[in-house]
Amino acid sequence: MKIKNSLKALRSRHRENRMVRRKGRVYIINKSNPRFKARQG
Repeated sequence: MKIKNSLKALRSRHRENRMVRRKGRVYIINKSNPRFKARQG
């Protein structure tokens, strides 16, 4: 999992990326390709 300041660029790299807020943190999750997991905050 990558920890980034800005997730908007990462989200556009794969069409199945989803942006999710959990417990005050922002996550990028991708069920089909877990390589794109990322977190902010």
